[in-house]
Amino acid sequence: MTEATERLKRRIDQGKGTAPADLVLRGGQFFDLVTGELVTSDIAICDGLIVGTFGLYRGTREIDISGKVVVPGFIDTHLHVESSLVTPQEFDRCVLPHGVTTAICDPHEIANVLGIAGIRYFLDCAAETIMDLRVQLSSCVPATHLETSGAEITADDLRPFVNHPHGIGLAEMMNFPGVLFHDAECLAKLALFEGHHIDGHAPLLQGQDLNGYLAAGIRTDHETTTAREAMEKLSKGMHILIREGSVSKDLHALLPIMTERNSPFLALCTDDRNPLDIAEEGHLDFLIRTAIANGVAPLVAYRAASISAARAFRLQDRGLVAPGWRADLVVLDDLEACRVNTVLARGRVVDGALFGARRAVPPVGYNSVKARPVTAEAFRISGDGRHVSVIGVDPGKIITQHLHRNLPTRDGEVLCDPAQDAIKVAVIERHGKNGNIGRGFVHGFGLRSGAIGSTVGHDSHNICVVGASEEDMAVAVNRLIDIQGGFVVVDKGRVLAELPLPVAGLMSDRSFEEVHDALVPLRAAARSLGTTLPEPFLQVAFLPLPVIPHLKISDRGLVDVDRFELVSRLNQAP
Repeated sequence: MTEATERLKRRIDQGKGTAPADLVLRGGQFFDLVTGELVTSDIAICDGLIVGTFGLYRGTREIDISGKVVVPGFIDTHLHVESSLVTPQEFDRCVLPHGVTTAICDPHEIANVLGIAGIRYFLDCAAETIMDLRVQLSSCVPATHLETSGAEITADDLRPFVNHPHGIGLAEMMNFPGVLFHDAECLAKLALFEGHHIDGHAPLLQGQDLNGYLAAGIRTDHETTTAREAMEKLSKGMHILIREGSVSKDLHALLPIMTERNSPFLALCTDDRNPLDIAEEGHLDFLIRTAIANGVAPLVAYRAASISAARAFRLQDRGLVAPGWRADLVVLDDLEACRVNTVLARGRVVDGALFGARRAVPPVGYNSVKARPVTAEAFRISGDGRHVSVIGVDPGKIITQHLHRNLPTRDGEVLCDPAQDAIKVAVIERHGKNGNIGRGFVHGFGLRSGAIGSTVGHDSHNICVVGASEEDMAVAVNRLIDIQGGFVVVDKGRVLAELPLPVAGLMSDRSFEEVHDALVPLRAAARSLGTTLPEPFLQVAFLPLPVIPHLKISDRGLVDVDRFELVSRLNQAP
């Protein structure tokens, strides 16, 4: 007998009940996502797989779960670990206790800084996490030609990783104009991953352009922000990934599509929640309980969180509490409140000892902030102040508006106008390539003084700073250079709070608890400047994202995303 056949015999015998199971969850119920029924039954586990349900079992180890309900482990279908501000292994320790047993990540943040070395680091980490961390291969590095990135990744660079055991296809194809207009590199990557999963990214795309995008083999979308948009995409075969992150909050707008009929074609994702929000609200457990509290049937919410997500990403071994399926399980104290009691990852009870047994993976990307120090003069903008293009920020959205404002001037210089909530924004190239500085104005932050700076600036991750004072903007940028990346809040020339992120300028090398504790005074410092945004730092991070409508900014200047070109001059007639 081979080892494989012996393993099969063991599973069969334990499933039949003729041998004690490795582990039995005894005395509780499980939520059957096929019928929607609560089933009273033991759950028998062998070799990390469920082998028995609908019966009574004895086990070598038994756990009493009387009064509790078991559901399949949750699958976050789209996120960027970097935006949690911690390394993949700390992300594992932070999120797995919330029931997220599988996470599908796109490391294009670190890839835009370090290139293939960043993707390789994530794949190495995925081999050591307790959760099943699946790494999509980044499709858009750089994301566009309208910014300066730290690296460039071609189809040939990705080829060696196509069948990596911890990979799961091509990550979000953000450059949908490149797809529609036959960009050679976009087509090469799509061709390379033909027959594999290809993740979508198509905000507001509709009609025949959407058809053309889908014809390239793209199957999912997490950028859907209205029910009407979602229904068109669903009707054309897209799997909608309903997103609720720290900034991008689409769950409430998409509640109307969360029906039992649609549930096989829905999944959940966070697309970035920071440790503060995870600690205060939760992760996918927060999405589930929020959806149910707003009238979504538990069957719909839990299907979207597990079996429907698994099928969308061709993960055929998980998503149900059933014999032969992977024992990724969440034991709940309350089904509707999604109150997590215990988590099992491939049949292992998640606890501190399990995390402690992992092999540590050394972080990469130190000393990646190569920008030169600046002075206040770097942020001066000349013009007559008439019809100035202004980025309009809406809380909870990464889509921004292209506004126009008449702004005050002095000696030919356009000034901030706090009365109109129009402050300055700048992006400073930080990869040591050209020293570019893009300048503009932004509405929606509410700053009355000071500045907020960040090296988290999707997707190229140059330094982005917003401020009501050029002097404070310079202090913020220079401090970010000194600490080799992170977040900083400055007022009247003084640093009020900071969070160093020295791993590629994106992640801390400290524990998620320490990051959480640093975010509390950081958020308070930002609010002391007058901002009313719930998550100002990630809102800053999305200002330089020129693949999301309508007006953004890069180190090359303001970007009209609808036209996919740089705004030629500051004064633009409405």
